[in-house]
Amino acid sequence: MNLSRSSATQVVNSNPQMATLAKRLRSLDYFTLAFGTMVGVGWLVVMDDWLRRGGPVGAMLGFAIGGVALLPIGYVYGRIIAIIPDAASEIAYTSKSFSPGISFATGWMMTLAYFVVCPWEAVAVGKIAAYIFPGMDSIPLYRLGENTIYLPQLILGLGVTALITAVNYAGIRPAANIQNWLTFGLLAAFAVFLIAGATRGSPRNLHPQFSHTGWVSVLLVVQIVPYFMTGFESVAKCVEEAATGFEAHEFFPVIFAAIAVGALFYVLVIGVVAYVYPWKGLLRSSFATAVAFKHAFGARWIVDLILAGALLSLLKVLNGNFVAASRLVFAMGRRRMIHGSLGRVHPSKQTPHMAVLMVGFLTAACMLLGESILVPVTEVGSMAAATGWLATCASYIVLRPSARPRCIALLGAVVSALLILMKIAPFVPGHFTYQEYSALALWILAGIVISRSGGTKAGPVKSKG
Repeated sequence: MNLSRSSATQVVNSNPQMATLAKRLRSLDYFTLAFGTMVGVGWLVVMDDWLRRGGPVGAMLGFAIGGVALLPIGYVYGRIIAIIPDAASEIAYTSKSFSPGISFATGWMMTLAYFVVCPWEAVAVGKIAAYIFPGMDSIPLYRLGENTIYLPQLILGLGVTALITAVNYAGIRPAANIQNWLTFGLLAAFAVFLIAGATRGSPRNLHPQFSHTGWVSVLLVVQIVPYFMTGFESVAKCVEEAATGFEAHEFFPVIFAAIAVGALFYVLVIGVVAYVYPWKGLLRSSFATAVAFKHAFGARWIVDLILAGALLSLLKVLNGNFVAASRLVFAMGRRRMIHGSLGRVHPSKQTPHMAVLMVGFLTAACMLLGESILVPVTEVGSMAAATGWLATCASYIVLRPSARPRCIALLGAVVSALLILMKIAPFVPGHFTYQEYSALALWILAGIVISRSGGTKAGPVKSKG
């Protein structure tokens, strides 16, 4: 493949006053970023929804099939990162192949996919804490839809948001260290309750295996896989922060490992929850995973372990998505697609400090909307991620790789397009409602306004040679 390696440093060199991002990340850091950005607290908070959609076998097949389907897309990211090592990622890829408008639109949609997770997780920390300490369901402030916003939960969520913002402001190395500890803490807790669950329960609890007919059950779960598996491509947003000596080809196995481990995690957690307790008895339960183990063991320690794992998972997914979202905002600011001040790098900390502060502020502001407003936006985030994947695969095809990579990229593009179609086609079960379309329209409108007021738009970043 006769393609020259693009360098994001050309953007930096165009402005001698702009500092470069710190180069501190290695393979382990990229893996925990990718896996940690994917796996949050959905396995605890919305397990009842997964089982309602597919039943135990339908949900397990949905995540397994979804994980396999994402491998061609992961392949494309692994290849294109080495060709275009730019924190702008999808923005940079599309800028080499398509118009500036498509480049901005792709970056704007991917920003939604990452950013919306941040306030959602900040809200979720209050819900989990209230399960442990019921007193936090007190001092109601206001209601939005069917959900009440309580003062203690709001304060806790805002505090966590401030902490994550401060860590990311301080540097990528502190953020990566926290991500590593949180990720392996979750995996350790998961291993304990997975082994414990295997000693209790019965295969009879898995019946009926599907909640609807077989294919409908699987389809309803596959639809949500992009949202819960978004994150493997987050490594592209930190490509400029790779440590000296880290080779570009090392991104490929990191991405594949993150997809494989993420899909396996979801499959196993669904299986063990349905194994330890009859799954139909969990459909009206908040925190169905904890409820299932509480009934199976009749002991508080296993519930506390699950909740501890969930809190670790929540913090790492918030941190991972915060890193990815802030890098996209930084990249758009650096390219003058939005206000140029967001593209600045702190001279000593070498972090995109203005973008970090912006993401932190918006996360805190969106927390005030509560869960009822955030849920439809997360549905849009699922489609937004698939849109970025489609654009990346299409960009890679336009770059004219050899036949085999081109075929894999074409397969990835087809998968991405089908994931988008499943959300917008009215004949597909689980398609968007007016709430999701309204959220999408508002995000697009905001993008149009911001792009027109952001200043001079940068063109494609040209490769050397």
